[in-house]
Amino acid sequence: MLLTVATTHRPATDLGYLLHKHPGRHHVADLPFGTAHVFYPEASEQRCEAAVLVEIDPVRLVTGQGRQPGAMSSAAASRFALGQYVNDRPYAASSFMSVALGRLFGTALAGRSKERPDLAGRAIPVEMWLPAVPCRGGPDGRGGPGGPGGADLVGLLFRPLGYDVDASPVALDAAHPGWGASEYCSVRLAGEVRIQDALGHLYVLLPVLDDAKHYWVGPAEVDKLLRRGAGWLAGHPQRDLILRRYLRRDQRLSRDALAALFADEGADPDEEDRRGEASAADSVRGASLAEARIDAVLRIIAESGAQTVADLGCGSGRLLGRLLGQPELRRIVGLDVSCGALSDAARRLRLEELAPRQRARIELLHGSLTYADDRLRGLDLAALVEVIEHVDPLRLAALESAVFGRARPGVVVLTTPNAEYNAVFEGLAPGEFRHADHRFEWTRDELAGWARGVAGRNGYQVELSGIGPEEPGLGCPTQLAVFRR
Repeated sequence: MLLTVATTHRPATDLGYLLHKHPGRHHVADLPFGTAHVFYPEASEQRCEAAVLVEIDPVRLVTGQGRQPGAMSSAAASRFALGQYVNDRPYAASSFMSVALGRLFGTALAGRSKERPDLAGRAIPVEMWLPAVPCRGGPDGRGGPGGPGGADLVGLLFRPLGYDVDASPVALDAAHPGWGASEYCSVRLAGEVRIQDALGHLYVLLPVLDDAKHYWVGPAEVDKLLRRGAGWLAGHPQRDLILRRYLRRDQRLSRDALAALFADEGADPDEEDRRGEASAADSVRGASLAEARIDAVLRIIAESGAQTVADLGCGSGRLLGRLLGQPELRRIVGLDVSCGALSDAARRLRLEELAPRQRARIELLHGSLTYADDRLRGLDLAALVEVIEHVDPLRLAALESAVFGRARPGVVVLTTPNAEYNAVFEGLAPGEFRHADHRFEWTRDELAGWARGVAGRNGYQVELSGIGPEEPGLGCPTQLAVFRR
């Protein structure tokens, strides 16, 4: 069972500091089911590659030394008498590899590096190769009988995380091509990602691809899943499938994991911070600042001639309600990471009461702005209204890739608070954010720097302005950035 992890970050040998394994040594770890080795086939300033080789002892598995009571054996075990001894476990990356990663790279999975602390928190070029991965089809995320398998399943799981995926089916027998492909793939993944995240993605998704685990799955497994899936699992388009397979279709554990994922989800951006915005916006034509933002978005939509529009981070659907009132829009999409917010939006919009033609114009999607989502491709316009400030700064590059790189709408309209204007709000202490869930608030120069960088890297032009009453030297309470491709 083999995995290689490589980088071209300069100096590439910093990979040793991130993995806490010296490139000049051969590292060995004893596991309940065999032995794991870490060595470096290549270690230069230009490229460094670490290899993980896991040797499985089938006898130890059968005698109980390598698995807990109730563990799931290989799928091959039921096919013939010696299946417990002769199976794919020594060769195909599975939950055994996940356990090995946890044992070998615990500190790296925690995101710590004593020698390179700044690098541990940065995304770097990473290439990973697994020569044999079981990619079994089966029930999909909605419980359907014929979910995807093979290379399609690999793409569904890893592409939303920002990887370039090359999954090649392994022939049943190279000498007999007519026999077709097996359920195994050779998988290559490449992307800009933190080493911590790359290892965490493999830790969670290898058992999902295999659709099996070699050990008993109980409540402790939910904690592992939440820890290794922090920051990406909640918004993954295949989240339900991941939960079902990782937790071996235990509905109770899946419900517990789902509840925990959204126990601390971000606040609804439609809910204004009552400490300042309402009073500051009284002079804006008698409307609230929130309504002024929506008016600005609707004006840009009308000027652009857009017919397909998405509200990314739609919250409880305030903007969506106004969009439904625009008959020229033939497709309206609302996307949010919060299932609760989407339920509120459905109630606000009274979706169940809409006429069939009106209902067909709008769809609510569960998803995250930081994951590539092909459902959003081909849109004329996408709006991010008071959303980006709820995104962790470390995830902004992923948001840029997903929205501007993958979805690539013709126009992107973004609004966000102006940090300079906070001085106008009574009761808002210096440095305090307008909302408890804001991860940052940009000055005008900070937004300009980020927006121009995004536009230049992705083939857009950007115009910057403001919304709301302007204060000399401070600008407007809301910043507006309009990107045109």
